[in-house]
Amino acid sequence: MAVSIRTYGDRTLRREASSVDVIDGETKRICERMVEAMIRANGLAIAAPQLGVSQRIIILDLDGAFHVLINPEIIEHSDECEERDEGCLSVPGAYGPVSRASRVRVRGTGLDGKTVEIEGEGLLARAIQHEIDHLDGVLFVDHLSPARRESLLREYARKRKEAAR
Repeated sequence: MAVSIRTYGDRTLRREASSVDVIDGETKRICERMVEAMIRANGLAIAAPQLGVSQRIIILDLDGAFHVLINPEIIEHSDECEERDEGCLSVPGAYGPVSRASRVRVRGTGLDGKTVEIEGEGLLARAIQHEIDHLDGVLFVDHLSPARRESLLREYARKRKEAAR
């Protein structure tokens, strides 16, 4: 059964995800589904809410390996920011300029229960911040000016309607 990614308008994407208290077989199955969905969509990162699972789990594709971060939190970030076009697997085909810290350090727990820290710059820093936003019910479109967000979402809705025909 193919795993589908939730898209803009799905309520799960707007909820703050719950902390994971126990890493068990179900947690591992969720992570497997996340990896499958990310690969099928050619993504470089994904958050559990994108699959309709309101839990604080993200997966990053780093250097050809998948890294699971459970209950991730940014523990350090640069003052320097970069503005770049950003997109999202949950808002397919839509892109807009988002300003994010150019370097971050994130700490979470791996599937083995051990603490994991990852430091990222550039695209990796952006992906970490983007996925943690998902855990807080925030989408990249929320970072756009109201006028740009309205325009982007209107165009997104038009394209979705055309694709459904």
